[in-house]
Amino acid sequence: MREIPADLPSEIVPLSWLLGVWEGSGVIDYPVGDEKISHEFGQRVSFSHDGLPYLNYSAFSWLIDDDGTERPLTAETGYWRLERPREAGDTGPGMLPGAGEQPFADVDAVEALRKPSGGFPLEVSIVHPDGVSELYLGEINGPRVDLGTDAVVRSAGAKEYAAATRMYGLVDGHLLWAWDIAALGQELRSHASARLAKVD
Repeated sequence: MREIPADLPSEIVPLSWLLGVWEGSGVIDYPVGDEKISHEFGQRVSFSHDGLPYLNYSAFSWLIDDDGTERPLTAETGYWRLERPREAGDTGPGMLPGAGEQPFADVDAVEALRKPSGGFPLEVSIVHPDGVSELYLGEINGPRVDLGTDAVVRSAGAKEYAAATRMYGLVDGHLLWAWDIAALGQELRSHASARLAKVD
């Protein structure tokens, strides 16, 4: 049974099962030119909140060599929130405070965002240190998340990366995820997946 913290902002109640630190391992499997890259990796993922209506997200990954040696691989950071228009009571842009009542301040108001499918619309922004930023749109429906890129922004020096989908699910108390990408001349295809256990 999941316990929902009493101080949780109502807009992140549908995402509350993600909260915490998760750690485990997975597999990269992706073709690059004539070579197929296959490698085991470890990963630590954190979902937290600071009292505002979104989750803070960070992930750090490392390669695991055949002899058990671990080598840093990459990191990413971002924000997960229910997708909806910003209103006068919301903060922003920048550091401008909201004017008036905070919208969707209770669970009943948030319930109005539920889609006919039973899930909630989701917006996820993720920034990578290699010059790629992703904006995902999708849905969280109970313990399952489905996301697809709405936009990908690359710096001038970033490698070619065009689109992605991600799926997350809570299965037997573990966070499972799969990530498909279209990169380096490939069409959208399987890239990596992992199984993580909550560690805090």
